[in-house]
Amino acid sequence: MKEATTGPLRVTFFGDSVCVGQGVSIYRGWVPRVAQDLDGLSGSIGREVLVTNASVNGRTTRQALEDMPYQVQSHGVDILVVQFGLNDCNYWATDKGIPRVSRPAFMANLAEIMTRGRLAGARRILLNNNHPTLRSTDIMPFTSITYEQSNRAYNEAIREVARAETGDVVFTDIERAFLDCVTEGTPMETLLLADGLHLAPAGHDLYAALMLPALRKAVSEIANAATAAR
Repeated sequence: MKEATTGPLRVTFFGDSVCVGQGVSIYRGWVPRVAQDLDGLSGSIGREVLVTNASVNGRTTRQALEDMPYQVQSHGVDILVVQFGLNDCNYWATDKGIPRVSRPAFMANLAEIMTRGRLAGARRILLNNNHPTLRSTDIMPFTSITYEQSNRAYNEAIREVARAETGDVVFTDIERAFLDCVTEGTPMETLLLADGLHLAPAGHDLYAALMLPALRKAVSEIANAATAAR
């Protein structure tokens, strides 16, 4: 597929409450802050950087695939940020002991999301796993595991998906970065809200610090490739 050289360079965030910023003011979320920075690149690359957030609170990868044809594919995308897992790994009482999305289905769904993203024009796909939570005590309904144990398993599943992908996928190990931050002395409690799951402002700060360099690099690479193709 030929590189687009005119029109906006489209960056789309496709995820769940991690990208929405549930529980904090809009301006404190990492996605709006990163979007503002990327918007500032428009002048230097000679092309508008158009950032959209097609994320929904509570969304699983199964639901994402239903939404993707309109929210991503119909608009086109150059850089796709994929952030799922915190809902897929959960067990509801009505699930009777199976996760909302099984681990094999979750991995297949992520692969299909990335395939659909490429077909919609994505030149770079930024795939993240998820931060640790403080939900490590209560056993989930009809299981013998905690939410955090399931989260860890799905984080490893995302690593497996990333290892199987091609060079257009940039994987960021969010879980590892948060654990490193805690090792260096930052209490996990300061990074998360009182629910022990969603990001506090300090957690959004860390996501922004992790993701902005990768996004800036992706924007520059795509813009340079488009310029060279003219």
